Amino acid sequence: MAIIDRLKQGYRRYLHSIDRNLLEDNAKNGQHPHAIVICCSDSRVIPEQIFSASIGELFVIRVAGNVLDNHQLGSIEYAAAHLDCGLVIMLGHTHCGAVDAALSGHADGFISYITDDILEAIGDVRDPQEAVRLNVRHGVEKIRKEFAEHPEIDRIEVRGAVYDIENGSLEWIE
Repeated sequence: MAIIDRLKQGYRRYLHSIDRNLLEDNAKNGQHPHAIVICCSDSRVIPEQIFSASIGELFVIRVAGNVLDNHQLGSIEYAAAHLDCGLVIMLGHTHCGAVDAALSGHADGFISYITDDILEAIGDVRDPQEAVRLNVRHGVEKIRKEFAEHPEIDRIEVRGAVYDIENGSLEWIE
């Protein structure tokens, strides 16, 4: 079966399972997510499932390696200032391909922008699990620093977590 056919079938299942009232309410009244989640683009990490969230409950920003540039920071600013989200979660995960690429030094082209950020975050650490944690901590610190004196969103809480793709556990990073 072609990939597009699989996606079309999935969409049909979605249409049959979705709460139409929820869709209409979110369309009519706008989105009011209670948290912003910055996470990796990895297809095994699904914040809406991890946090049992429905449509409109999470403002999810996905980028490989859960790194931050001005685009992600602008998205955080928008959600915090205009959608009144009071919590940001930087969500890393085990077996992260971007972290592995940074550790192995195998990153060409545009991927090097991601791995360079990760290498800045992890320094000399070469343990993959600890590198993931350090990358999360780096993201948390960057968000706190960038918005420390922002007049509209300096009150947001920023937390870090690492999702284990093998067993589904979540480790909160302090």
